[in-house]
Amino acid sequence: MHDLKPTLEKHPFFKGLKAEYLDFIVGCASNVHFKEGEILLREGEAADKFFLIREGQVALEINIPQHESIIVQTVHGDDILGWSWLIPPHFYRFTCRAITSTRAIALDGKCLRNKCEENHDLGYELLKRLAGVFTQRLEVTRKQLINIYDVEHK
Repeated sequence: MHDLKPTLEKHPFFKGLKAEYLDFIVGCASNVHFKEGEILLREGEAADKFFLIREGQVALEINIPQHESIIVQTVHGDDILGWSWLIPPHFYRFTCRAITSTRAIALDGKCLRNKCEENHDLGYELLKRLAGVFTQRLEVTRKQLINIYDVEHK
């Protein structure tokens, strides 16, 4: 079996994380591949996976009843998906669809939650890293709203 620890170490989300934490995390990790158009995760379903995107592009979509889904952001290599594994009530907030063939590392959310409960320092470190992702995603949404507002009111 291929050791994923070197790959985790290189991914920007885990870069600089203590080796002892990576030793815990690697036991929750596996390589995955998604074909173009395949769903990685679905809004409203249990958040049981967390993805480190290695290659490809993935659309984050919001489902609107009786309308087409809206793409709110596109992520690609070196991004993450599925942060809801850590935040109760542990349900995905977006549907994520592969725009292109996508390679990723899947991390088991329940496994990670258990490891965070066992080691609160690890949990705190991951939460700090996720907070950076939250901030970035909110900023993207804010800019989109500003653009929509400017376009509609000129």
